[in-house]
Amino acid sequence: MDTRILDWNWWGKTIRIGADASGNGPKVLLLPALSSISTRREMRPLQERLAARYSTLAVDWPGFGEAPRPQVDWTADAYDAFLAFLLSSVMPHPHAIIAAGHAATYVLKHAATAPAQPTRLVLVAPTWRGPLPTMAGGHRPLFDRLCRLVDRATVGPLIYRLNVNPFVVRRMGAGHVYSDAAFLNEERLRQKLAVVRAEGARFASVRFVTGRLDPLASREPFLDAARRAGAPILLVYGADTPPKSRAEMEALAAVPGVRTARLPRGKLSVHEEFLDATISAIEPFLAEDPAA
Repeated sequence: MDTRILDWNWWGKTIRIGADASGNGPKVLLLPALSSISTRREMRPLQERLAARYSTLAVDWPGFGEAPRPQVDWTADAYDAFLAFLLSSVMPHPHAIIAAGHAATYVLKHAATAPAQPTRLVLVAPTWRGPLPTMAGGHRPLFDRLCRLVDRATVGPLIYRLNVNPFVVRRMGAGHVYSDAAFLNEERLRQKLAVVRAEGARFASVRFVTGRLDPLASREPFLDAARRAGAPILLVYGADTPPKSRAEMEALAAVPGVRTARLPRGKLSVHEEFLDATISAIEPFLAEDPAA
C-alpha cells in the first residue's frame, strides 16, 4: 500500500489529506463515510481485494482521518469542492467510484450535474442526513448552537470528549454501524478511538453529527440526483440497516435504473463488516462491459 499526502487549498488554507494507492488497471476511487469514527482505513480490506485487478485510491475527507486537523468551519460546499478537486486533479475519469454513507450522496450529487462522468457508481449504504437531524426529524436551531459551542477552545474539547468516550463509541457501533456488536473488538475499538481523539477531530465531527455536512436537504433531491446521474448505479446495503436510513435506501432502490444488492446482514458499515458479501456484489458490476 502506497500512502500519500494530497494538498488541497480551501479559502487560502492548505489542507493535507491522507490517501492510499494500490494495484494496477482501470482506476477506482474509494471514499469512506463521513462520521466521527470513519477514515479511509475502513475501505482498506475492500481496496486490497480490488487491487488485484484495479488501480485503487482510497482518500480521507477533509476534517476527517487520523492526522491532526485544522479548525475550519466545514460546509457541504467545501466537500463538493473537494470531490471536484479529486475528479479533476487527482483521479480524473475513473472507471468507478465506490463511496459509503454521506460520501455516496456527494458522489451522486456530483454525477447529476458534472459533464465528465465516471463509468459506474457504487453507493454503499448511502445517507444524506446526519444523525441528529435523522433522530429529530429535521434541523433545529440548537444544532447550530452546538457547533459554535464545540468550536470554543475552553468547553469545546470537553463536550466533544464526553460524546466520543469508549462507552459511546461502542454504543454507536452496536446501534447503527455494525450488525454484530462483537465486531468492534478491542483492537478495532482502539483504532476508532485514535480517530476520534486526533487533534482537531471535533470540528468536522460535530458538523457531521448536527447535519451541517448534509449534501442534500431532503429525500426528493436525493432521488432526483439518481434519476439524473449519467452513470450506471449499484446500491449496496444491509438488511439490518437502521429503519430511518433504510427507508431512504429503499426509496433509492425504487428509482428506475438503480440496481440493488440488499445483503442479508449489515448496517451502515456493511462494507467493513461483511467484506465477502460486499465484494461479491460489487465485482460483477465493475467488470461489466459498459456497452451492455
